[in-house]
Amino acid sequence: MIVMARTEYSNKLTGDNIARVKGNELSCSPKHAVEIAHLVRNMMADDAIAYLEQVIDLKRAVPFHRYNRNVSHQKSLNGKTFGTAAGRYPVKAAGEYIRLIRSAQKNAEYAGLAPEKMVIIHAAANKGRCMKGIFPRAMGRATPKHRDSVNVEIILREVQ
Repeated sequence: MIVMARTEYSNKLTGDNIARVKGNELSCSPKHAVEIAHLVRNMMADDAIAYLEQVIDLKRAVPFHRYNRNVSHQKSLNGKTFGTAAGRYPVKAAGEYIRLIRSAQKNAEYAGLAPEKMVIIHAAANKGRCMKGIFPRAMGRATPKHRDSVNVEIILREVQ
């Protein structure tokens, strides 16, 4: 018998106008996921999807507030809009967030809410499990390698 871990949301919001989605062990960078969560929080869901699609097309960068050491400034970011000009184009993490936000909109539609009027009130990213392995080297040695995963949760609320 396989027992799966039961994980709960870190934010215990309840109500009739709320839709949630959670992605466990997504294959993207934890640092990129944290920065995108900081970006999309308090944005309208459709605006967040449009912004992240521009990130995938390398038109607009994601501002890096926390993990910004040795991160270059981007032309698409000015310091007045986001408070920082340091940013990158995390394509893989942006694709995962687009998939999750669309899923949350579908959950809202199923619950009888208007998906175009949803605002992201909570977005959080935490480190998931680390997949460990070895990388064979010369003369019988081996170097450890690991692949990080991310747990992402998004909560949307309908606004009037």
